Amino acid sequence: MPSIVTMLPSILVVGIFFQTIIPAFSTVSWEDWWTYDGISGPAFWGLINPEWSLCNKGRRQSPVNLDPEKLLYDPNLTELQVDSHRVNGMVCNTGHSVMFHLENGTKNHINITGGPLSYKYQVYEIHMHYGQQDEMGSEHSINGYSFPAELQIFCFNSQLFTNYSEAMQRSHGIVVISLLVQLGDLSNPELRILTDHLDRIKYSGQETPVRLLSVFDLLPATRYYMTYDGSTTFPACHETVTWLILNKPIYITKQQVNTEVSNPFRRYRYNIKTC
Repeated sequence: MPSIVTMLPSILVVGIFFQTIIPAFSTVSWEDWWTYDGISGPAFWGLINPEWSLCNKGRRQSPVNLDPEKLLYDPNLTELQVDSHRVNGMVCNTGHSVMFHLENGTKNHINITGGPLSYKYQVYEIHMHYGQQDEMGSEHSINGYSFPAELQIFCFNSQLFTNYSEAMQRSHGIVVISLLVQLGDLSNPELRILTDHLDRIKYSGQETPVRLLSVFDLLPATRYYMTYDGSTTFPACHETVTWLILNKPIYITKQQVNTEVSNPFRRYRYNIKTC
């Protein structure tokens, strides 16, 4: 009898506990309930939501480690063409990442053509990825080497699709230009424009305007790139992405990195899906 008296209150407490947390979870969107570590990290994305099954079962998942000795040179590929005019937008803290969104309704779209692309692609947003340590912040790696950070310029096929969301789910829908970021004595001026705003977006949901950013000048001075067909590196891991990884990095100073590390935003510590 004493054992029964001991167990019943425990069962009641557990029941009350689950009744309390289930309604709380039911109000959370799948778009928010994922992270880059633990039981809500990349290894579990495909289990959290059945619609994200590609994250675990896909055959063309990104990122990847690129081995220069295994790359095939294609002499028929041309240079990338990127519009050079400047644009306005917003830098925002999504809770998962730092992003630059081009201004809504702008008529001065930045178009990407050439290279392996058969269509015209329109720049939509820029994702910033970083790690817990200065040397391990990029999602893609070269011969096993990870860079301090990686910028990813997301573009959608504006000839076949009316918007980014539609293109994300369709073949040939998305192009991402990957910029690997290395430490240096001088910083890329356009990258500095973005990082100078981080102290204004310390908390999830905050955003601040950025004026006159040149995506063209954000790119390193190179004609060469590596390309492969892969996926987004966030749920739902759609395998609709043509990746273009430029073969030279852009640079960030140690001071900028230290500023980012000390920024309260960095309490998230890292936002990379590893190879």
